[in-house]
Amino acid sequence: MTDRLPDRFNIARHCLTDQARLRPDKIALIIVGDDGCERRWSYSELDLLVRRLAGGLLALGARPGERLMIRMDNDLPYLLTFFAGFAAGLISFPSSAALTAEEAEFLLDDSGASLLAVSNDLTLTHPLPDSVRVVTDTEIRRLAETGPLPQPQDTAADDPAFLIYTSGTTGRPKGVLHGHRVVWGRRPMVAGWYGLTADDVVLHAGAFNWTYTLGVGLLDPWANGATAVLYNGRPDPAVWPELISRLGVTLFATVPSLYRRILKYGAVSREKLATLRHGLSAGEALAPALLEAWRARAGTELYEALGMSEISTYVSTGPGMVIKPGSPGRPQAGRQVAILDPEAPAAEPRLLPPGQVGLLAVHRSDPGLMLGYWKRPEEEALVMRGAWFTGGDLAHLDEDGYLWFHGRNDDLLNTHGYRLSPLEIERVLAHHPDIADVAVGEVAVAADLTVLTAFVVPHGTTSEAAILDWARDHLATYKLPRRVVFVDRLPRTANGKLLRRALPA
Repeated sequence: MTDRLPDRFNIARHCLTDQARLRPDKIALIIVGDDGCERRWSYSELDLLVRRLAGGLLALGARPGERLMIRMDNDLPYLLTFFAGFAAGLISFPSSAALTAEEAEFLLDDSGASLLAVSNDLTLTHPLPDSVRVVTDTEIRRLAETGPLPQPQDTAADDPAFLIYTSGTTGRPKGVLHGHRVVWGRRPMVAGWYGLTADDVVLHAGAFNWTYTLGVGLLDPWANGATAVLYNGRPDPAVWPELISRLGVTLFATVPSLYRRILKYGAVSREKLATLRHGLSAGEALAPALLEAWRARAGTELYEALGMSEISTYVSTGPGMVIKPGSPGRPQAGRQVAILDPEAPAAEPRLLPPGQVGLLAVHRSDPGLMLGYWKRPEEEALVMRGAWFTGGDLAHLDEDGYLWFHGRNDDLLNTHGYRLSPLEIERVLAHHPDIADVAVGEVAVAADLTVLTAFVVPHGTTSEAAILDWARDHLATYKLPRRVVFVDRLPRTANGKLLRRALPA
């Protein structure tokens, strides 16, 4: 392909159908379970399964442009459904099996999905509208084996491809809509972060629904003809070195907190990780001490990247680059990244020179950037400044072009790789009958480790265990506070505005 983004582009065609023609028998995917059992699929096998499933969904009455919500366990049907949506011209909408029923129902309603692909054991609390057709994983497997076999839809590069929900500053999750062009827009990551080739075996440690997993663990390996490895067994940090050794993994991707646990509980040595060229780190800041500990034990580098759901990673370190511990690196080649004056009018953005702290921005012409926020024009307007998109991060660039992060310009939190809205969590906890007031923040428990903490003004008699148990019934696992701190009052301004940064004190 040329260096110019084609006008017609389809993710399923680019990642599977085209690869099946080039390397039909090459292993594209390995899924490993608890028992160590490995299941493998070649590019040609995956391409057939995805296209048959796409044909089956269209035969059921699905129409291009409709939303296909996926709420399934971490297994092959999830991945097939995600890519079948692309092939059918639908808008795939991956969600987490960890969501509570009420959270899933909100997303189903907000997205306007007309198809819901769901595991047999995942239920909703209320009857679904007549406009929503449910397809179970049993039916997904059947359609993938027996459905018609169309070619992927002839979509335009700018046509919507998938919808990802992320935390919003209003406290309600908002949908980030990406076009098929996003895979093309991820190409700067290949050299600027991965050093990825068709010979690589890429292991990602995340759940299948996570954008970090779907992008780094699947889209990028398959767009480049590599082998993707995913694990759907119990969360045991000791399993990752074993998988790297057994499967000849060359690139491993996860968040810093898991690298820390692997070093603590796993058998990490250069001999054990002989095939690993380097690790990839994103989702949280990589502490210099953790980087040094990994280098000492594993004998490889960790290359860090900074990104967000709206554009994935766009600043990184990579092979051949000097690493400045504490910095996630430089803007990837081909990206236009700037630091904007937060005080300048949005219609007249002003770029700041090196050394000055401002809003981190990426140019809106980047093909990896989202198409927009789903049905949220007001929130979309807030992040656009002239020709630039700003996600709310504060940073500065040094004289060498390296980026240094200075936190958020809003209240969003970054915990274990998930960007979370404290307002969403607070709104849920506020319904607890024994909570008079509540605020959520991050509290440092070590030099490079923070935990999500709920600061509660109690109403009546309650306990930390009771509040955490109640939260588990209403919040997805990754949104749960890990601690509850009881206080007499919350820090607020004279006008009643919460001083969130004062919570840890």
